[in-house]
Amino acid sequence: MATLDWSQCPAVESVPGRLSGAWVFRDTRMPVSAVFENLEAGVTVEEIIEQFDVTREQINAVLEFAARSLDAVRVTVPAANSSADAHSF
Repeated sequence: MATLDWSQCPAVESVPGRLSGAWVFRDTRMPVSAVFENLEAGVTVEEIIEQFDVTREQINAVLEFAARSLDAVRVTVPAANSSADAHSF
C-alpha cells in the first residue's frame, strides 16, 4: 500500500509530543488513522463526528487528500513499467 505524505494535507499535523508524533487532526489529539479504522469497521462518518471531536469538513479534507494521493499513485505506477504499451492501459 502506498504511503501518503500527510505533511501536504493542511487539515492534519504531527507534533512530536502529541501521540508520539502520529498524524492527528490539526489542534486535536485524534489520529487520522482512527477515521480509516472506523470506516473500515463499518462506522459512518456521522458516527465518527459524534464519537470524536472532529468536523465533517476535517474528515472530508482527509478523505479527499487520501483519494487524490492514491489517484496520483495509480496514474504514475503504469507509466513506470517500461514494458507497458498502449494496450496495457
